[in-house]
Amino acid sequence: MEENSEIRNPLGIEPISKLLRKFAIPSIVAMLVSSFYNIVDQFFIGRTVGTLGNAATNVAFPVSTICVALGLLFGIGGAAAFNIEMGKGNKEKAPFYIGNVVTGIMILGTIIAIGILLFLTPLLKFFGSPDNVLGYAKDYVGVTAIGIPFLIMGLGGGHIIRADGSPDFSMTCNLVGAIINIILDYLFVMVFDWQMKGAALATIIGQFVSFVLVINYLRHYKTVKLKKEHFIPSLKCIGRIASLGVTPFSNQIAIMIVQITLNKSLTYYGALSNYGDSIPLACAGIIMKVNQIYFAVIIGLSQGIQPIASFNIGAKNYSRVKETYKLAVISGTIVSVIAFIMFQVFPRNIISIFGNGTKEYYQFATNYFRIFLFMTFANAIQPITSTFSTAIGKPMKGTFLALTRQIIFLLPLIVVLPMIFGIDGIMYAAPIADGGAAVISIIVIRGIFRKMGE
Repeated sequence: MEENSEIRNPLGIEPISKLLRKFAIPSIVAMLVSSFYNIVDQFFIGRTVGTLGNAATNVAFPVSTICVALGLLFGIGGAAAFNIEMGKGNKEKAPFYIGNVVTGIMILGTIIAIGILLFLTPLLKFFGSPDNVLGYAKDYVGVTAIGIPFLIMGLGGGHIIRADGSPDFSMTCNLVGAIINIILDYLFVMVFDWQMKGAALATIIGQFVSFVLVINYLRHYKTVKLKKEHFIPSLKCIGRIASLGVTPFSNQIAIMIVQITLNKSLTYYGALSNYGDSIPLACAGIIMKVNQIYFAVIIGLSQGIQPIASFNIGAKNYSRVKETYKLAVISGTIVSVIAFIMFQVFPRNIISIFGNGTKEYYQFATNYFRIFLFMTFANAIQPITSTFSTAIGKPMKGTFLALTRQIIFLLPLIVVLPMIFGIDGIMYAAPIADGGAAVISIIVIRGIFRKMGE
């Protein structure tokens, strides 16, 4: 008789703290590297093109968010489905999920890239681009759109590589691409003076290298052997992948919707203030990407718990499932408190890294940093609880939690509060939304644990 998979698989027997370090650290590094793609572009563009260039990268950010959303939909969904089936001992069924991740990403990525290139100008205007920023945004997105299939595969492929027990190689794929991006960014933007197009070209070359590394790994998958039939599209497999990946996907789509609304609000209410329409858009873009570095740690941590929680829920080892969640939340809260202190104490120092500005520029940036990100110390609870819910096979709860902060709270507040308080209302919307999302997450996880105990 074949041994129980829990005995053979380290996910079922090794200490949770050791497993969390093993899976979370590479995942955090991968997310940080993904964030640095945008940060590096922002840094070089800010020091060459200036405020309008920074505003353009903010306008372009929804495109990146769409790619991240699809990468998480297929990557986390496929990895969760694969690990759950492996936890149950279904080795013949599990590899179909990996193959369908690859096929689905390449098909959808190509369709999105073509669609963006065909409708570039109306899309950027819809994303909130003022006329004086549109040319810069077209230069940037017109090039980065070509690399969309490579970007999505790099993101999604990292998750299915981690699911195979190789988190270090997943980290390497992202790290190599990022290093290439940084080197080429300096060369193309600072030396050749290619400005927006140079930054975009450096980005897609780095993404392509990561893509090649992921594809090469899949040829030598460790836990199961991938065959041609595993890559044939299956509606049943893709449906299961989508159901388990819908939580992080929904969260990213919600972020995109909020970002578009935020850009339009910043431009409109900024024009009515003494800041003008470009300063709020540029400052918010920089601060959002700095905050993305903090969230990269939190999201990486939440992704790191996925294979541990998924395997042990499949093996019905509920005490290890609970321990995984609790350790992740404690770790995330420590990181959040450190980030909160930095955002409150050093806002001007951080914003100065991305170039110089006027008195109004620094005034808005400092206020936006301190007010918009005031609840950072509590912001680990919602994403960790959301991802955890999906990882244990409760995608509806995970999706609901993913939408609480962005759609249920933040989106209406961004629309309503500026009507009363002007552009300052946009700043106060975020801490209110963050606090509400944290409270709801605590209520949901208590219910999950209570039912798990029963």
